[in-house]
Amino acid sequence: KVLWKYYQDLEDYRPGENGPVVNDRRKKGMMWWYHLPLPEEQALHLRPSPKTRSGREIARLLKKYYPMDHQGIVSYQHLINRMGFWMATGSGKSLVLIKLLAVLHGLIRRGQIPAHDMLVLTHRDDLIAQFQAHVDEFNAGGHRPHIRLASLRDYDAVKRGGRSLLARQEMTVFYYRSDNLSDVQKEKLIDFEHYDNDGQWYVFLDEAHKGDREDSKRQHIYSILSRNGFLFNFSATFTDPRDLLTTVYDFNLARFIQAGHGKHILILQQEARAFRDKEDYTHREKRKVVLKALLLLTYAAEMAEQVRAVDDRLYHRPLMLTLVHSVNVRDADLKLFFRELERIGAGQVDAVLLDQARAELWAELRDEPPYLFEGTSYRVQAGLFHNLTLDDVLRRVFHAEQGGQIEILLRPSNRQEIALKLKSSEQPFALIKIGDIAAWLRDELAGYEINQQFDDESFFERLNADDSAINILMGSRTFYEGWDSNRPNVITFINIGVGAQAKKFILQAVGRGVRIEPLPHQRKRLDALRQVQLIDGRLAAQIGKAAHALETLCILGTNRRALQTVLQHLDQAGLQGGWQQISLFVNREAEKRTLLIPVYRSSEQPLVDQRPDLRFAIDAAEFDLLRRYLADLDDPRLLLAIHDLEPGLIPRLRQAVQGNRFRLTGRPFGRLDLLLDQILRFLSAPAPNVQGLKELTDEIRHFRHIQVSLVDLDDLRRRVERVRDYQDAAAQEAALDAQLERGQISLTEYKARLRQIDASPQEERIAYRPGQPLHIRHIAHHYYLPVLLAKEGHRLDYIKHIIQVDSEIRFVNALAQYAANGSRLDDFDWWMFSKLDETLDGVYLPYYASETNRLARFKPDFIFWLQKGDRYWIVFVDPKGTAHASYPPKIDGYCELFETKGQKRRFSYRSWQVEVHLLLYTADKSTTGKYHPYWFETIDEMLDQIG
Repeated sequence: KVLWKYYQDLEDYRPGENGPVVNDRRKKGMMWWYHLPLPEEQALHLRPSPKTRSGREIARLLKKYYPMDHQGIVSYQHLINRMGFWMATGSGKSLVLIKLLAVLHGLIRRGQIPAHDMLVLTHRDDLIAQFQAHVDEFNAGGHRPHIRLASLRDYDAVKRGGRSLLARQEMTVFYYRSDNLSDVQKEKLIDFEHYDNDGQWYVFLDEAHKGDREDSKRQHIYSILSRNGFLFNFSATFTDPRDLLTTVYDFNLARFIQAGHGKHILILQQEARAFRDKEDYTHREKRKVVLKALLLLTYAAEMAEQVRAVDDRLYHRPLMLTLVHSVNVRDADLKLFFRELERIGAGQVDAVLLDQARAELWAELRDEPPYLFEGTSYRVQAGLFHNLTLDDVLRRVFHAEQGGQIEILLRPSNRQEIALKLKSSEQPFALIKIGDIAAWLRDELAGYEINQQFDDESFFERLNADDSAINILMGSRTFYEGWDSNRPNVITFINIGVGAQAKKFILQAVGRGVRIEPLPHQRKRLDALRQVQLIDGRLAAQIGKAAHALETLCILGTNRRALQTVLQHLDQAGLQGGWQQISLFVNREAEKRTLLIPVYRSSEQPLVDQRPDLRFAIDAAEFDLLRRYLADLDDPRLLLAIHDLEPGLIPRLRQAVQGNRFRLTGRPFGRLDLLLDQILRFLSAPAPNVQGLKELTDEIRHFRHIQVSLVDLDDLRRRVERVRDYQDAAAQEAALDAQLERGQISLTEYKARLRQIDASPQEERIAYRPGQPLHIRHIAHHYYLPVLLAKEGHRLDYIKHIIQVDSEIRFVNALAQYAANGSRLDDFDWWMFSKLDETLDGVYLPYYASETNRLARFKPDFIFWLQKGDRYWIVFVDPKGTAHASYPPKIDGYCELFETKGQKRRFSYRSWQVEVHLLLYTADKSTTGKYHPYWFETIDEMLDQIG
């Protein structure tokens, strides 16, 4: 959409245009499109400091390529031709980048964007090799275009080689190390000005968080190279507001975890305060902090042992990361932590200290603390946790049956690693990885027994090996870059801080710690794998409780609030214009039910072969032009050469033009090649088929992303939680009456509990802005709680992803009133329903949209689940004021999938026979003809329709 906005909507691209002049107009239009308040816009401008040497160098560089005012400020307008892809580590960033390269090649081929060269930049040789491997895989799969990679150093030679005869089928992409681009020429460094091309590059920057935006000369070089092209930023860690503003794809750590791809994140209330700078705590307090972290690690290790006893391929062996601010100064954070770890390894932990550490941890864990970004919580097996002893810690973490003195292992060829081992053990248990170990060996480890080893592979490089004995990894920020592992289950941050660099460090370290792999090559959590049948259900049930600990990353820090602020920022980031985000809660009743949704697959048969009624909408004049063009090119080889068509599509194209496959009511495309592309998509689009049914996982997700533009959300959150906790007072009283009659409780206890009956309201109403009342309602059968609605006839401009269309509000009100006092819904064993959000949810019905000539997804406003005996109904309901002309193709698409000769298809799932229905709700059912049965006016009529 951003490229369309820039190259078509703001000012349509025309070959031969005056690029710099036209691009200036486009950039002004982009600034207007983002529509920032003046203070926010001014904060984005570049202001290199004249007081520092680097600032003056950057100012000279910027002034050479951009207008600079008398205060030395460069407007952000000149750098706004960019977009960001915020993607968590392990989320497929490289694949998206390669697909984007192919998309741009197609747009260039069709003349929709300028034919600039493409340059991929990343910051390490191994990442370049990884990118090359992904490209080789893309090419080997037969995808088009074929991508040829070339080093930027070979640019002149490649360009001298001329245009390939296969230019339509292949593309050349240049690559280089981003940190080797400079404004000087040396052995590895290259002067970017030799390759400037008047800034006409499409630059793809991997790990775009490298370098601060104002102080990094390289960051400005990337922008300069693309000043008359476009800059595509890819990173797992965006913190700069310039990146947040232009982010077009947000799959950051929060979204990644919410989609089931990584470990749950738990920030513990416990703080490592005893290690805080300038605070005076005893060694005993410090030891208790370390002991708590080791208890968490030991618990996870016990769970791993249970899981691997079932199948030794499953999950990982838990690891603890300790990340510190200082390493080599006197009383450095790492030294203090090491000293307490040493004392615990020596067995210097009395029963009182162990009991205190365990009790303080349990006081928090027993309340099932909530995970970050999610509506679920951490559940610990109480019996096992309470029985953890110092012997368990020594055995699971230190590989020892008893305490012992520390012994040092090191490799003379590696000056960054120190391994730690107890003399009472045969294996090392911890690894210190820092910039240079010389000072540690001289100052901190003098007098320790040191054993030198001459293995080829370092301890660090073997951390992910299944037989690595290392259970604790300690260091600063030397290893978090470029290191990925499934193993971390505990991270302790000590005095990391909250500055810009600290934020990046925290986000990057946590991002690399959440990776998970329950089964080889399967990187989603257990429940998500079970739902898509990638793991046996019985196996999942057998290991589920133990796996819970392995799917959790526990985080402790010297400043919990700072950690929480940095990480929660992910859930808010990207919500521009002062929007914040709140999450609602899955109904506990829904968690007890099997909620099914249909899933689809593409058929090998084109949709047009299944649906002879489908017609392509085309402008009458362009249809006549197309017919004459095909008549002139009667030799199929000409079409093959000019338009790169699949040979099998050429006869289909001619048959379609000669037959009855077009409606002469469409919009003009303006270009014959674009028209041909669309027609060929129409002729080759695969028909969607129903693959079967699956249990709902995260396909309904909008309730976790309620966006609110209020300054203070505390009042709204309190009201939401109060209504969520509503329980029917009469039902509670009846339950107490029954317990009293059975003698299960005494009269005194009965009276006391009667007074404590929950007084939470079933509904609250509040107008946070005049004339914009919000209703917060507890609807017992809704998938999530509470339900947020506007009042009928009102629109709320301060909240998104709630119910505020009048027809939907009327339907919910009618349903709630119908269900309140006994109804036919009570005849079912159970029933639930949920609002569906068109933009965020993944529950849909595929259909062919005749107006746009493409397959589309119809997302009705509500889904119902109803079950009785061996019958199960999935009912999609879409409330509208009146019947609408756009509905026939949606109903036709539904019928093609879920009906056979007018009868509902039945699908088997477990012991149920499942039907899928589509019904449209209106207050005035005036539709007649074949679509009449799909409309209803009352809930009774809806139930009649499903039989």
